[in-house]
Amino acid sequence: MILYRPVGTKELELIRESGWTRYPPRLPEQPIFYPVLEEEYARQIARDWNARYHDDHRGYVTRFEVEDEFVRRYEVHTVGAALHRELWIPAEEQEEFQCHFTGRIQVVGEYTGGSGEPV
Repeated sequence: MILYRPVGTKELELIRESGWTRYPPRLPEQPIFYPVLEEEYARQIARDWNARYHDDHRGYVTRFEVEDEFVRRYEVHTVGAALHRELWIPAEEQEEFQCHFTGRIQVVGEYTGGSGEPV
């Protein structure tokens, strides 16, 4: 299954340091790792949240693939419109989840300044 995750610059740097194979662990106040199912939803978050509210006003869309058989254990949650679908991975399961990635994490979009325009 192909999934997407919007990230900011600091998180992107940690992904790069991992060799494009891991997302950084969640912070204590972040109990869920939530990749999204739709690229457009990830773009909305990167553009409307990350690029607007992070200090450097940049947001990125990453794409990765997880083994279909493994990812089926997680329920899809719709958190708004039909487009807003996410998987909720408990933070304590994130490392195991990432062991089932096939290939590397890729950057497929970049936004700046909350302008709505891709870089």
